[in-house]
Amino acid sequence: MTIGEKLLNLRKEKHLSQEEVAEKLNVTRQTISKWETDGSTPDFDKIVPLCKLYGITADELLTGEKSTYEGTNIKEDYVIDKKKKGTGIALGVLFYFIAVIWIMITIPVFNMNPIVSTGIFLAFCGIGTYVIIYVNMVYGEKDKNKEKEEQEPKVYKQVKTIIDMITLIIYLYISFVTFAWHITWILWVVAALIEEIIKLFFMLGGKNNAK
Repeated sequence: MTIGEKLLNLRKEKHLSQEEVAEKLNVTRQTISKWETDGSTPDFDKIVPLCKLYGITADELLTGEKSTYEGTNIKEDYVIDKKKKGTGIALGVLFYFIAVIWIMITIPVFNMNPIVSTGIFLAFCGIGTYVIIYVNMVYGEKDKNKEKEEQEPKVYKQVKTIIDMITLIIYLYISFVTFAWHITWILWVVAALIEEIIKLFFMLGGKNNAK
């Protein structure tokens, strides 16, 4: 398999169009087309960005051989980190469930002071958020997450920011007016679902462009 064929297959695996790859590498679409048809080869200064974009090593791209650093210990460490990360996220989600159950029971059933109950609810949510963020920072796949963010279309990032801002404004307004903090948090769930649906449309559009 030639380098051009490898680049073509890698781009399709990432569901990227030639225009998207060209934008990320600061080259023209015609340059990407020449690389993939073996009309020319990537310049030396583009090898590393290409490998980072496609998640491979230079050896894999140029020789087809996987890096010798993929040893058993590294693989085992990766599996252990994944387990720790999964456990941490599960613990964080558990705190969220406890917070929801707390707010649903203490105010309507035990007639607890809404301010005190809401404060404890937010404390549970804060702990859960801290745990999730911590395990993602310590055991997260930073390179893959960064690559994923880079692959997200700029328009989607802008739409996501707008949705988050609107949700925050609506959430704070309704919460302070009604003091229904135990209910208004659902707005963030709805916003997240809307963002995922929009992201799915962008992904489907990217796949069609790649084809």
